[in-house]
Amino acid sequence: MAPRDQGRLIPSRPAGSSQREGSPVGIAARRCRGHDPPIPSSRPQQHVAVPCGIAKKKECTVSDSDCLFCRIASGEIPADLVRSDPDAVAFRDINPQAPTHILIIPRKHIPSVADLNDGDSDVMGTLFLMARDLAREEGLTENGYRMVVNAGADAGQTVFHIHLHLLGGRGMGWPPG
Repeated sequence: MAPRDQGRLIPSRPAGSSQREGSPVGIAARRCRGHDPPIPSSRPQQHVAVPCGIAKKKECTVSDSDCLFCRIASGEIPADLVRSDPDAVAFRDINPQAPTHILIIPRKHIPSVADLNDGDSDVMGTLFLMARDLAREEGLTENGYRMVVNAGADAGQTVFHIHLHLLGGRGMGWPPG
């Protein structure tokens, strides 16, 4: 099973054996839930899910200091930013699953689709419209692209800050996963 999301699936290994000990993302991942960040590998590995900023049953706030994506949105953790506006941030996935793999996140901390309020339609609209614009800029519109939102652990979500994956640049199979 290949890693599918920044900070989502972590190779099983002894604690403290990270090859990225000093990287800001690695440090944040360990602080978030006490796990090491993913290590790229060309061979299949066993993986365990790391719930980063896992949905705490509380009122959604503007940001969550334990959430990796909130820390990226605030600029505390560096990322390969593609777009940033007052409502959302887009950055390239550190473990891309397609030639173009961009994550688009709202600045407002919302753990998952299940945590959306009726008033959050503008949040999701912002993510999808930003994805559309980025797909045009990345040259994906002629051949097509995929937009994915995983909702909950069984769907593969382990970074619990709602985010949209924009994937393109290659043919996609169906069904996914």
